[in-house]
Amino acid sequence: MTEMVRPTLARDPLAGGNGYAYDDTGTPVLEVDNASKTYPGEPPVEALRGVSLSIGQGELVGIVGPSGSGKTSLLQLMGTLDRPTSGHVRITGLDVATMDDGDVAYLRATRIGFVFQQFFLSEHSSLLENVADGLLYAGVPVAQRRQEALEALELVGLAERQHARPTQLSGGQRQRVAIARALIGQPAIVLADEPTGNLDQATGKSILVLIEQLHQAGSTIVVITHDRAIAERMPRRVEILDGLIVADSGSDASADRRARTAFQGPVPGAQPEPSPGEYP
Repeated sequence: MTEMVRPTLARDPLAGGNGYAYDDTGTPVLEVDNASKTYPGEPPVEALRGVSLSIGQGELVGIVGPSGSGKTSLLQLMGTLDRPTSGHVRITGLDVATMDDGDVAYLRATRIGFVFQQFFLSEHSSLLENVADGLLYAGVPVAQRRQEALEALELVGLAERQHARPTQLSGGQRQRVAIARALIGQPAIVLADEPTGNLDQATGKSILVLIEQLHQAGSTIVVITHDRAIAERMPRRVEILDGLIVADSGSDASADRRARTAFQGPVPGAQPEPSPGEYP
């Protein structure tokens, strides 16, 4: 196994969460360096072709592209769910290519938060338990997991529903729980894959507002979407097509790369949405 020290979450300078532990010398939170991904077949499928992308601390980035553009393959590389055929992926300066599977799994568990459109919540567990499970593989004691889970639920306006089960929630509330689970432990970066894909337009807008508020509070977030209107809301927009990045408004977001102070308390304006049956 490679020589990777496995610290308690949020104690190691590289795992400080959302870039809070970084100084202005600026190790990027995430780097994709000339990465390609080819899937075997006849002929082989080139999903990504020499993609380079750097995400700085405190950025909110929208990655947009149509179906088949390569954005899902890029998400899998950024989230260390897959490895590039060539090139490099670095999370908080650590090169995934130099690590064995165990170290990569630990890196993923402690430094990357995921939000998916399907929510992936356990229907038989409480909201608190669902969120606390986000630290299950990070070696955090049970009592600390539950405390941090409650704090994460407070961030998304659902602390008062901590004992409820996902089946008692609306779709928007479920996605808020999924976001809380992604934020627990202050990961270095949150990857949100089509976070409004299973929601109606009004509820989806409220989730985007929450993401923007969390970004203002210091979170580094990447939203992967096929919807240009969603991408246009982001301070930085990256467009991918045919396995290549064809546009990047990165210079527009330079001010968002500065370190932020850790945010305490609920996100301003984060209010729980009505439960099923409460809609007019």
